[in-house]
Amino acid sequence: MAAGPWGWGPVALALLLALLLGGARRLRRRYAAGGARASLRGRAAAAARMDGVRALLVTAHPDDEAMFFAPTVLGLGRAGARPAVLCCSAGNYYNQGEIRKKELEQSCFLLGVPASNVTVIDHRDLPDNPAVEWDTRLLAAFVLKHIEANNINLVVTFDAGGVSGHANHISLYTALRYLHSERKLPEGCRVLLLESVNLFRKYISILDVPLSCLLPRDALFILTEEETEQARRAMRCHRSQLLWFRHIYMLFSRYMMINSLRLL
Repeated sequence: MAAGPWGWGPVALALLLALLLGGARRLRRRYAAGGARASLRGRAAAAARMDGVRALLVTAHPDDEAMFFAPTVLGLGRAGARPAVLCCSAGNYYNQGEIRKKELEQSCFLLGVPASNVTVIDHRDLPDNPAVEWDTRLLAAFVLKHIEANNINLVVTFDAGGVSGHANHISLYTALRYLHSERKLPEGCRVLLLESVNLFRKYISILDVPLSCLLPRDALFILTEEETEQARRAMRCHRSQLLWFRHIYMLFSRYMMINSLRLL
């Protein structure tokens, strides 16, 4: 019997979606099983071999580590590294700074980062404000001091797009670019930048795995299903921030399971 005008369309779409999901899941298992070192390329792989990884994640606000960087933190931890977190504000936009500091420690603990490796910069000239660009030299001085004091050889932060376009996120990129271009970073210290993607890719979840695998990058971290749930548990530690749209974000954002990064 012939199908109606809409008969085969939904069926074909469902089959295509099933094929894409199947392929994405296979690629996810492959990259997750390969470990962090298998996900690093070229100069990034060389950086990872330098007397072990001493990684520093530089974020703008409490919750960035779970909302955007959980795949990198868990991927590095899986490879035996002990990442540290430097959060450059207390997230005090709604006067919740003290609450958010505690939430940050809880989230980092679930991501394998002990409280002793978590530092919050709570400076009046580095306010949590989406309309404020932080002073580059001031921010760079704080970050460089932390890098030197802890013998860091791998820094991870946002790229020029800041993932969400937040001015504070972009300020971190500007500060690290300044340190890099002025040759102020210690010898051998590399900087990995989290790739900002378009809105479509940002919210197709696991379906972005094939694209992330095919497109150029210097590092790629993909979480297993169990690790993705671990990342979501870390995000749920930020109870003060869990508005309705954050729950949707946790379900559909690629950043809860995929991080593609480029070297500065």
